Formats: sequence, structure tokens, C-alpha cells
Amino acid sequence: MADATGSRLAVDLPPSLAAERRGAIAVVRLARPGKRNALDDPTVLGLEAFFDGLPDDIRAVVLHGEGEHFSAGLDLSELSSRDIPEGISHSRMWHRVFDKIQFGRVPVVTAMHGAVVGGGLELAAATHVRVAERSAYYALPEGSRGIYVGGGGSVRLPRLLGVTRMMDMMLTGRTYGAEEGLALGLSHYLIDPGQGLAKALELAGRIAENTALTNFAVMHVLPRIAESDPASGYMMESLMAAIAQGDQEAKARLQAFLEKRAPKVAHS
Repeated sequence: MADATGSRLAVDLPPSLAAERRGAIAVVRLARPGKRNALDDPTVLGLEAFFDGLPDDIRAVVLHGEGEHFSAGLDLSELSSRDIPEGISHSRMWHRVFDKIQFGRVPVVTAMHGAVVGGGLELAAATHVRVAERSAYYALPEGSRGIYVGGGGSVRLPRLLGVTRMMDMMLTGRTYGAEEGLALGLSHYLIDPGQGLAKALELAGRIAENTALTNFAVMHVLPRIAESDPASGYMMESLMAAIAQGDQEAKARLQAFLEKRAPKVAHS
């Protein structure tokens, strides 16, 4: 489990982000509540610096937002000065940063509440486990603003929602509430107001207890197997299973289970 109190992480971040560590868990907070945690360039690049600078002994990350909302998405005030080449470069920068989250060193648990909109939803979709408070709602308002998603939403969100649901959200401005988001796969857990961060920390604590190699396989190998043809997927699975079970920590855990020193799976 995570420590109840945290200590500061030694990483240089912009004022729009705050970070601390709680044992083996790093916690990063979007800290622009006056802007509904809109994502500007310093914030996105700060997330990159945070994930690049994670200490080696961190085993999981929790991401959450300060104030009444997780994130209302891209800070639109930045768009007016970009030409087309600059817009492409900007989108690719978001892709680079969000890929470092999805395919980084440790799993990321997100606690969501209030607005999870536009780029905020794209950010959440790059994380591995998502906890939603009942106040959470989801939207992709880019269509009504004459723009298009640029933070990887075209790739990640259809895999969660389906292509036509994403079309509907962008064409009509449809929003989904927290319960609908749970059913659609936008979140994995639905929690009462004010409990999202505690639940995310609890889940991150469980994740941090896994072996690093198993977490790596789940983060990096499983998504690629899911997107491959069956024959290639089976082969990749066999290789990863052999690598994982050959790990010394895995052998020790299996021996503990066989000697009845480890708990059995139970439904709570």
C-alpha cells in the first residue's frame, strides 16, 4: 500500500504540475484549477520531464487533477498563433509525451473527476487504469470548435469506444456521464465523490507489489499482441511467458505459493 504522507520528488516541473512520492508510488497532480487544468505546452512538457525523471525505485504512478475537474483539455489560447507545420509539430509533441506514459517504465493509474474533456480525455486514455468519481463526464468538443483531436485520440479512443461512438461525440458534441463511461471502458472503477485519489493510490499500491517484469509485459507486450495476427500473438505470448517465469523473483513467488506462504485468489 502507499504511504499516507508524501515527500517531494526531485524533478523540475512548471507551476502547473506538482509531484510527490509515497513509498514506491509517484503522484503527479495537474495544478491549474483556475483553468480547469487545461493542458498548455509547459504542462505537457512538464509531464514528459516527470516521466523521464522517475527514480528507479518507483513502481507505479498516480495522475490526478486539482480542483473541480481532471482536465478540460487543450488550452485553446495557444492555437491562434500556429500555422499548419507548427500544428503538426505540436501534435507530434503530444504524441511523444503520451507515448512515454502509455509505454513507459511503470503503470499509471488516473483518478478522474469533473471534466475529462478533449485533450484531458486523450491524456487519460494513455494511462493504464482509470478511476472515475461520479462527477466525471467525457466529451470531445473539437468538432464544434473547428479543430480535430491531436493528442493520440484517433488511435486510443476508438479502441475503447469504437469508431462510430467517437464519431458521434465529435460530430454532435455528445457527452457521457461517469456511469456510461464505465460501461464503455473510459474508466475501470466508479467511485463516490472525493474518493478517486484514495482508490487510485490503493490500486497503484497493488500494482507496485507486482514484479517489474510482469508489469512490463502487461504494459508493452499485451497491447501489441492484441493488435497482431493470432499466429504472431501466440508466438509473442509464448516468448513472454517463458521470459516471465524464468525471472528469479517470479520463481521465488511461485515457490512461496506452492509452500502455502502466499495468499490464494479470493473475491472480495
